[in-house]
Amino acid sequence: MKKVLTLALALTVGSAAAQTAFVWPAAWTGEQNTANKRGGELRLSAISDFKTFNPFTSAEADSIPDRMESGSGLFTQDPRSDELIPYMAASAPVVSNNNKRFVVKIRQGMKFSDGQAITADDWITTWKIHTDDKVGSNTRDNFFLVGKPITIKKLDNYTLQFDFPQPSSKALVLMSYTPWPDHVFGKAYREGGAEAIKKMWTLATPPSQIVGPGTWVLESYRAGERAVFKKNNNWGDWNKDSRGQELPYLNNMSVRIVADANASLAAFLAGQIDTVPMRNADDLAQTKKAIDAGSLKAFLKANVSPQATSQWITFNWNKASDPAKQKLFRDVRFRRAMSHIANRQAMVQLALGGLGSETYFSTYPIFKQQIDAGLSAGAPTYKYNLAEATKLLGQLGYTKKNAQGFLVDKAGKVLEFNLSTNAGNTVREQLGRIFADEAKKVGVKVNFTPIDFNTLVSQLTSKGENRPFDAILLGLSGGDNIWSFGQNVVPCGTNLHSYNNPTDGKCATSQEQLMTKLYYQGDAELNDAKRRAIGGQLMKVEGELQPVIYLVGGNYHVAYNERLGGEFAANMMDAYYGHRYYQLTFIK
Repeated sequence: MKKVLTLALALTVGSAAAQTAFVWPAAWTGEQNTANKRGGELRLSAISDFKTFNPFTSAEADSIPDRMESGSGLFTQDPRSDELIPYMAASAPVVSNNNKRFVVKIRQGMKFSDGQAITADDWITTWKIHTDDKVGSNTRDNFFLVGKPITIKKLDNYTLQFDFPQPSSKALVLMSYTPWPDHVFGKAYREGGAEAIKKMWTLATPPSQIVGPGTWVLESYRAGERAVFKKNNNWGDWNKDSRGQELPYLNNMSVRIVADANASLAAFLAGQIDTVPMRNADDLAQTKKAIDAGSLKAFLKANVSPQATSQWITFNWNKASDPAKQKLFRDVRFRRAMSHIANRQAMVQLALGGLGSETYFSTYPIFKQQIDAGLSAGAPTYKYNLAEATKLLGQLGYTKKNAQGFLVDKAGKVLEFNLSTNAGNTVREQLGRIFADEAKKVGVKVNFTPIDFNTLVSQLTSKGENRPFDAILLGLSGGDNIWSFGQNVVPCGTNLHSYNNPTDGKCATSQEQLMTKLYYQGDAELNDAKRRAIGGQLMKVEGELQPVIYLVGGNYHVAYNERLGGEFAANMMDAYYGHRYYQLTFIK
């Protein structure tokens, strides 16, 4: 990230309302809507039903609150340069106190979908609720550094002051959380605290009661079938295209809930949804066949970039009800053996059709500079090697097999564990089967079962000394390209510190402590090269500890129905930014 903030976007002049507008640059699309075509619906899909409408209790990616947050935040990244530029902020912040204090002017004239003005109170209330540990917000960790809170103060109705406990390379990212309405959540929180918040905006809440600040607001929801969003007309008052036309162009965005990723692809090939992730070579081949046959008019581009996601297996260190398993999962020799069992080459070939890469670290494949820094620092990779896995398991006392070919301890107890992933994600299901098959070759019994995604997330994010799972195969998305380690993943005590999440949040090993220290040290470094070098040291410790077994990263492919316009220019498409802003998308 470049250190100097610049307001690269011109402000329109004229009426008072127009002066508050954020202008989306013409260069943010490779196909401008010069005819000002309006209306229509963007049709998407999801392989898991939604869990809640509540932005403070939602933890899964692509949730209903996630989709309503689009088009909000004080700052946003310019996809041409990665620079963070003012968005809901009226201008660049005033920075003082050795890069620890930021005073931000809020853009005036913005309104929620119900017509209420967006002011400093909304940021303050949102911050207070997210940081209340009784609420259990997945975003809570984003408001703390080195165990100390980022404090936010209202200076006036349109001015906020942020005070950080130490400098942060991603300060503007952390400040860019979505402000939810004080007049909705603040009243409930002041009267009933965390318990009142947790009861709000359930799936039974009428969509007419849902209020948002972003591009979209929920219009309707049918469990197991479909969610429909309508454009927030008030959002268009302060968001304009380069010709001064209100955004978005679309009227609606719908999300069809389908059984699995195969059903998503089938709906795309049938022209029923507009874009779908291409998982592997087979998806690409089916799509190309439909295009060549004339049954589908679509844009298809393979291998645009490496992915900005991770796929991994985490073992539960908090199993007080089974001390033997807890001891096993906490032993680094066991986890290194599991990494040696992971046949990543087979996973790439079979699950991704050869279009991907082996991964060994939490850093997403797309962030190549950081991965190179880790390898330069000596970060180890425990590659597929069944003989080495057998040797490490032997050191743990597993030298004999029973009649079924499974390793047993001195008491004759089989070396086995349960492994779950989210049902419907066919790539993860295949990764799990490959892992279980390879484990069996060395005598490890893996009971692999796909389960409901929301159940899986609840297990993963649970806290305590006896968390309800053995091992989980899942993935992460999100984050940023400034400091590419998870604020709520790496430090001990954070929400997605998946392998060790006790009630007190304490680290269990010195390596965890060092990783936590290096995370905050790297975040505080404002020089890009020096920050990456610290990240390399973090990756070295991570690689040695193997707290999570990273598997493979697919390539990012782009596919969308040609009825859509407004996509990025081809050279701007990648897994980090995607292939378009939905705000600039239109129906041809």
